Formats: sequence, C-alpha cells, structure tokens
Amino acid sequence: MAETQQALGSDEVTTLKELALLGALDGEEKLSCSLLADRLDASNQTASRRLQELDEGGYVTREIVGDGQWIEITAAGEQRLQAEYASYQQIFEGAQAVDLHGSVTSGMGEGRHYISLSGYMEQFRERLGYEPFAGTLNVDLKTESIRSRARLDAFDPVTIEGWESDDRTYGPAYCYPATLSVGDTEYEQAHVISPERTHHGDDNLEIIAPDELRTELDLEDGTEVTVSVAQQ
Repeated sequence: MAETQQALGSDEVTTLKELALLGALDGEEKLSCSLLADRLDASNQTASRRLQELDEGGYVTREIVGDGQWIEITAAGEQRLQAEYASYQQIFEGAQAVDLHGSVTSGMGEGRHYISLSGYMEQFRERLGYEPFAGTLNVDLKTESIRSRARLDAFDPVTIEGWESDDRTYGPAYCYPATLSVGDTEYEQAHVISPERTHHGDDNLEIIAPDELRTELDLEDGTEVTVSVAQQ
C-alpha cells in the first residue's frame, strides 16, 4: 500500500461520518464548528479539535474563512469510511465479497525478486498452501474499485511476517484469498498481496498464485479482469 495514514480513533471516525452526511464527501462543504458540534453532541472546542486532527492526518482538507470552514473529505478519508462500511456489512449481513475491477498491466519486476526470497517463500508454502509463481500479476484498478479496495481493511488477512537477512530487513505482507475472473473463466487459487513497503499506489493491485497467470488465463496488458476477495 501507499504511505500509511495516521490511525483514527472512534471519535474521529464518527466525526468523519458526520462530515460525509453533511456532503463533504461529494466536494467542498461550508460548515461552522457549532453545526458540527450539534451533530456530535459535543462542544465547539471539541468539534474544532477533531477537524484539526482529521486535517493533520490527511483525512480532510479545510479552508477557514470568516463565517465558517470549507471542508472536503480526501481519498484517505473516503477509504477509512469504506473500511468502516465493510465492517458493518460483516456484522449485519455476514461475510461479504469485494469485487475489484481493472485491467492487466506490466509491473516493475520487483515482485519476481521478492516473492522468490526464502524468508517469504517458506511462509507462503506454510500459510497459503502453495509455492507462488515467481512474480505478481499487476492490475490497474478502475476509479470505483480504488475506493472499494479500502473495504479489505475490514477483512482478516493471512499475514506473512517480516524478517531479516544478514544485510537488511524485509517488511511484512498481507494476503487475501481471491478469485480472478476473465469473461466466463475463473481462477480460484489466488491471493491479493499487499506488502507493507511498496512503490505501488492504491490504484494498483498485485496478485500471486501457484501458476503464471498470464499464461494460464491468456492475459495481456489491457485485458479486463475482476478480482473477487472474500473474508476467510
């Protein structure tokens, strides 16, 4: 994933939700601290502090003017709300799948190197039940799926622990069981892998599998695919 955001407490998530209900998810919304305070059943000082914390954490942008503030929820803020939404779906509707749509693209070749490292490969065999092909399939996500990807934060991943070699430290990665669909063809034994350290942004999805997926599914750059991720 991209740069890690400052974690939010329950009070800040509630504030973010109220801002979305007031329209700040759709664009800049002008509001006063007193209005927000009423919605939160809190003091003006508390409302102001929470807005400042959300701003500093990168979850909203704001411009203070003479008669209020212009507030807009950022992509990071929307992603946090998406994760919250997915959690409530699991509570009230049971396990839910997240369908992510995009097109195959060429990666930078990093996956081939890191997947093959023994410190990772041993854990893949033990925790995923297979030895991945040395490389990842990269998928550029469509705009709506970039937002939906945040729902994976509500799922419990298979954790591949970080480890150390003689000369450097390698970070952990998180794997989510996934089914890859191309037209009427489905490939079920795959995982979305989300390294803690990566040069990819949230618009790029990396997938591992025991087979070379480009060959197995006759994929080329630009092929549209659906990646369905379900809670274990």
